[in-house]
Amino acid sequence: MRLLIKGGTVVDPVAGSLAESDVLVENGVITRVGRGIAAPGAKVIEAGGKLVAPGLIDMHVHLREPGHEAKETVETGCRAAVRGGFTAVACMPNTSPVADSRAVIRYILERAREAGLARVYPVGALTRGSGGEELSEMADLKEAGAVALSDDGRPVANPGVMRRAMQYAGMLGLPVISHCEDPDLADGGVMNEGYTATRLGLKGIPGAAEEVMVARDIILAGLTGCRLHIAHVSTAGSVRLIREAKARGIPVTAEVTPHHFTLTDRAVEGYDTSTKVNPPLRGEADVAAIREALADGTIDVIATDHAPHTPEEKDVEYDRAPFGMVGLETAVGLVWTELVAGGVISPARAIAMMTVNPASVLGLEAGLLAPGSAADITVIDPELEERVDPDTFYSKGRNTPFAGRLLKGLPVMTMVGGKIVYRR
Repeated sequence: MRLLIKGGTVVDPVAGSLAESDVLVENGVITRVGRGIAAPGAKVIEAGGKLVAPGLIDMHVHLREPGHEAKETVETGCRAAVRGGFTAVACMPNTSPVADSRAVIRYILERAREAGLARVYPVGALTRGSGGEELSEMADLKEAGAVALSDDGRPVANPGVMRRAMQYAGMLGLPVISHCEDPDLADGGVMNEGYTATRLGLKGIPGAAEEVMVARDIILAGLTGCRLHIAHVSTAGSVRLIREAKARGIPVTAEVTPHHFTLTDRAVEGYDTSTKVNPPLRGEADVAAIREALADGTIDVIATDHAPHTPEEKDVEYDRAPFGMVGLETAVGLVWTELVAGGVISPARAIAMMTVNPASVLGLEAGLLAPGSAADITVIDPELEERVDPDTFYSKGRNTPFAGRLLKGLPVMTMVGGKIVYRR
């Protein structure tokens, strides 16, 4: 099948450039990019006034299947992904059973193949059962299709175990994605430690709980040479540590979520459990530091940490609610509204942080819009506005604090392998 995307502004995240071009797709592959392409018989998609970008990649989502299908399934998560403009997602291993075996990795891949929507790249567990004590069969996980290793949601508290995990992961060429949290310092907290927590009567989690583990894992990355990726950075202290580590040549990359560059801990006022996330929403100085880090390149990736829960789980007292919010269907709008329109980063840089950068971290041949590349394409209308309505989400999760917020700059078409899987 031949498709011609005509008259759009093509974003090159590598060169950091935007140029009006046509894109010709044949048999699932991009064959030409340029002005005035003639393709008799091709289906024409008019993209005037829109941005034509490589397919977006979210390297941090929770698809919940197997084991927690009431929250999300691979299919519903992929439907949410393509509606949100993502052609590929990397899913975390905290399923039931945990994705610490070849069988679970292959199950996830098979469910993704059946869905036929976004590409799914499983992240294997770093330790057995994500228990933090015994290493998983990392080589088996890689052979089965895992693209990285993590115990996301359950930090590896023992530094000796983490060192050995990074040594083995490094030998296999797999990055380690670290959920940086010291459980003893977090100590059962439910939001950011500070004035707002005190006023609301909620137990706080200090920024040090994150920063201590960021520092430890950076030191271990320097010791082992393993590629380290810091998940969901939330504090100014973590930003400083990552910036210094990069300056010293340590192989570390980092991601931030839209909610951490958009909201502060004041969003918790009213006890909306959709604001309960881990790491928690932080203070104004932390948000400012994260935005600066996005602008100067200290932060490499924007990822959602999409974490759906059932209404019954979230509709309880704040202390008892699980951590997490959904993010796949609001991410692009938040990036455009808060960062691009706000002058924090350019459109090309925003696209790079959701395409070539996560692809590089995970070692994927993706994130490019060039002849010979798979036709994974996201089309964004930078002028389109819409208020967030959780009732329209394709995800099973409705746990978002952004309901009712007006967002500008939204995906209008998602193509995977030359197949249009979503069109607004």
